[in-house]
Amino acid sequence: MPSPRTVSFIPRLLVAVVSILLLWSQHLAFAASPTGQPNSGIPANWRNIVSGWTIPDEDYADQPYIVKADDGAWVCVITTSDGHEGATSQHIVATRSTDFGRTWSPLIAIEPAGPPESSYVTMLKTPAGRLYVFYNYNQDNLRAVKRTDGIMEKRVDTLGYFVFKYSDDHGKTWSKERYEIPVRETAVDRANIYGGKVRFFWHVGRPLIHQGAAYVTLHKVGNFGPTFMTKSEGNFLRSDNLLTERDPTKIRWETLPDGDVGLRAPAGEIAEEHSIVALSDGSLFTVYRTETDHPGQAYSRDRGHTWTKPEFMTYGPGARKVKHTRAANFVWNAGDGRYLYWFHNHGGFTYANQRNPAWLAAGHEVDTPAGKEIAWSEPEILLYDDDWSVRMSYPDFVADAGRYFITETQKTIARVHEVPAEFLEMLWNQRTVRTVTRHGLVVDGGPDIDRSARQLKLPRLPDLGSTKEKEGGGFTVEFAVKLNSTEGGQTLIEARDENGNGFSVGTTDRGTVQVSLRGALGPSSTSSFSSDVRDFGLGEISWDCDPGLLKVGEWQHFGIIVDGGPKIISFVVDGKLNDGGDRRQFGWARFPPELRTIAATDRVTVALRFRGEMREVRIYDRALRTSEMVGNWRAGFGGK
Repeated sequence: MPSPRTVSFIPRLLVAVVSILLLWSQHLAFAASPTGQPNSGIPANWRNIVSGWTIPDEDYADQPYIVKADDGAWVCVITTSDGHEGATSQHIVATRSTDFGRTWSPLIAIEPAGPPESSYVTMLKTPAGRLYVFYNYNQDNLRAVKRTDGIMEKRVDTLGYFVFKYSDDHGKTWSKERYEIPVRETAVDRANIYGGKVRFFWHVGRPLIHQGAAYVTLHKVGNFGPTFMTKSEGNFLRSDNLLTERDPTKIRWETLPDGDVGLRAPAGEIAEEHSIVALSDGSLFTVYRTETDHPGQAYSRDRGHTWTKPEFMTYGPGARKVKHTRAANFVWNAGDGRYLYWFHNHGGFTYANQRNPAWLAAGHEVDTPAGKEIAWSEPEILLYDDDWSVRMSYPDFVADAGRYFITETQKTIARVHEVPAEFLEMLWNQRTVRTVTRHGLVVDGGPDIDRSARQLKLPRLPDLGSTKEKEGGGFTVEFAVKLNSTEGGQTLIEARDENGNGFSVGTTDRGTVQVSLRGALGPSSTSSFSSDVRDFGLGEISWDCDPGLLKVGEWQHFGIIVDGGPKIISFVVDGKLNDGGDRRQFGWARFPPELRTIAATDRVTVALRFRGEMREVRIYDRALRTSEMVGNWRAGFGGK
């Protein structure tokens, strides 16, 4: 039997041990986070979509949208088939998860496998807990429809009737009957090749509950042609009693906006996949894809009956235009006046353009004479795949128990990804951050640099190569410069050995600042080679800032971020992430996944050969977030 002294000592010892283990776990979480903040055990490579949790499907998988049911389970609805998108077996299903999307129940068929096809399902939960799903249904079982070029289009999943079903047991079973939503005929319907007798349309994006009414999006199609859809525009279906009426046959619907024309694009014939949120003053905001380099946007101040003239989306009132290709771009209300925006941050006119990586911007409300509008942060890379050909889209956002999740699909695999809360908080706080990041700082040239060349000690920079479990390392070069001339050939920063290996920053004949990397190649994360094989050869890549940014005789702030996760080089100039502007499709560049080590010298030379002044030269041994670079810029230049 232990003595009283021993008994009193044991609890103190246990407390001490537990405290040490807790501190150690917090240290590991801190070290694993790219920003040096705890990440609650989320994988270090959480941005790589392979780290996510797979949602079940039959083969094709589209639009994985989630609602938390009143029994606490997540209910996810998906459009799936045992073939490709548009296959005759296409139909809508549900699945449930009780562990934040890690595991899922067997698929629950809301509609049986086609034909006829059921497609593009979304879901809404009423305050009473009933779940509604809305979707396309090819009720007449058409097997082909006419195209404008006289050819019969055999894909028939974007036509028919718009319908709904419901569940009163948290998504475990669904009503046997489906109910048609009456959609008012408009000019685009009457002008189609069937004169409106056959309706062409589809539906994506989360339904909205606003001021006691339900809003569901609808994207009407004019006709089909050689490139599939030739014309599209957006409508909203509003029900003033869906949230309270238990008899589905008594639910009322109206088609908005008023009049004979839906929401169109500022330019071109394509305006589709409208996403909608409500602002704190009762205004509605929608964003949608077009066939240009920019998405469209509009506001409504009268519950969707009328809308502002469609314009290209901007980063806020009077700000520059957002870049986005022809892909889904969604906005979500995250509560407390905060918003999130998923997009791809590059131009492009067709479905085939890159959808990898996905970028995220944070929004907050600002006052204008017309009412509230949303201003957006500079974006961050949210998710990527090592295979550049993988195209992720049709996401959803879930906040549950203080944790945040994003779904996405590549059309064959749908996944859930937990996003660190500190990552989103960093984005939401970007508009006010005004501090210089110290985490990862390995070279600090101080506030001023002599006009003559100056050498600084450079520690070895991280390996850029990735593994299956770990993102590749990265580095960031930051400086402020006042140029007397924008002529090419000026060298601002040089960290190369006698063979030219390493990196350098200088001006080009195009009037831009360029970074050049040259280093050893090794196996990529998808390579069949062993990860410990020796380097095999050299690789080189250069990328520059957007044209037209350099100024003579003015201080400018540059951040060059080399991110070994998605293998992307990006420029942040005067607090703004380069996106290509009107000059080029991309403002950022991929570098080869085989490029491993660019550290070739232990010295970096600053202000080697240029006309002007430099200051605030910093090098980090990690890829800074865009938000961190904005904070560095604002701290040094008082940016607003």
